[in-house]
Amino acid sequence: MYTVELVRLIEKMSLENCTPEIDINSIKLSQPDVNRPALQLAGFFDHFDSERVQVIGHVEHAYMQQMDQEQRLQILSKLMDYHVPCIIFCRNLEVSESFIKLAVEKGVPILKSSKTTSSFMAEVIRWLNVELAPRITIHGGLVDVYGEGILIMGESGIGKSEAALELIKRGHRLVTDDVVEIKKVSDDTLIGTSPDITRHFIELRGIGIIDVKTLFGVESVKNTQAIDLVIKLEEFNKDKQYDRFGLDEQYIEFLGNKVVCHSIPIRPGRNLAIICESAAVNHRQKKMGYNAAQELYNRVTNNLRKGDMH
Repeated sequence: MYTVELVRLIEKMSLENCTPEIDINSIKLSQPDVNRPALQLAGFFDHFDSERVQVIGHVEHAYMQQMDQEQRLQILSKLMDYHVPCIIFCRNLEVSESFIKLAVEKGVPILKSSKTTSSFMAEVIRWLNVELAPRITIHGGLVDVYGEGILIMGESGIGKSEAALELIKRGHRLVTDDVVEIKKVSDDTLIGTSPDITRHFIELRGIGIIDVKTLFGVESVKNTQAIDLVIKLEEFNKDKQYDRFGLDEQYIEFLGNKVVCHSIPIRPGRNLAIICESAAVNHRQKKMGYNAAQELYNRVTNNLRKGDMH
C-alpha cells in the first residue's frame, strides 16, 4: 500500500491552510478517491470511507449554512471523529471561526482552494491515482521515440545504454537508463519514470557515467513516459526461429497490463537505433489502423487468387 504526504497535495494544488496550528507533516493519504460528505452531513455514516480526502463544495456549504450553529458543530464533530485526513473547501468558500476552532481541537486540517469543486476533484483524483499507483522496478532503459515510449530490455552488457545514447543523438528523449520504475495508473496505461538518484545519467562500459541533460541539453530528456512498446535485445541464436513477418503480436505483462514486445537478435553491424525508430513508427502506424505485415499478406493472397483464376 503506497502513501503520499498531505504536504505534497497542498503544494501541488496550491491550497491555503486555515489551520496552521496543526502539525500536518505526519499526515499521509492512502486513497486515490475523494469524498463529498453530503450524506454524512445529513447524519448517514454507514459505509463512510474516512480515509479519503473530504471535499466541501457549494451544495454541502449551503446545506451547512441552513443548520443552526449547535447542530452544525455537532455533525462536523462527528465527521472529524472518524479521523479524516483533511477537509478541503472549494470555490474559496467561507469557513467559520467556530469550525476552525473545532478542527484544531480534533486535529483535522482545514484547507481552501479557489477552484470549482468538480474540476478540483478531477485534478486531485488524477494526481493521487499516479502517486498511489501500484509499481515495480525493472532493469532496462526507457526512451521517448517519436512520442512512443520504448522500453529497451535485455541481459546486462548487451548494448541497451549504447542504443539509448544513439537514439538521443538522433533527437529522441531519454527517460531513464538501467533502472525503470513502472507505475500502473490504469488498466490501459503504464507510466515509466527514473529513480531520482540516477535521473538523466547513462552508464557506458569503458567510459563511465555521462550526464545526458548536461551533454545534449534539456530537450534530450524527459521525466515520465507512457510505455507503449518493449524491445528485448538478445544474443543472436542461429537455431532460434525469429518472427520475420510480425502478423502475430507478442506481449509481455507488467502489473497485469499487456504491452507489445519485440525480440531483436543482436549481431555485429545491426544498427539498434534505426531498429528502435522503425519499431516505434511501425507501432504508431498499427495504432492508426495500418499494418504493413497484414498489407503484404493481403497482396500475396490476392496475387495467388489471380494466379488460380488464370
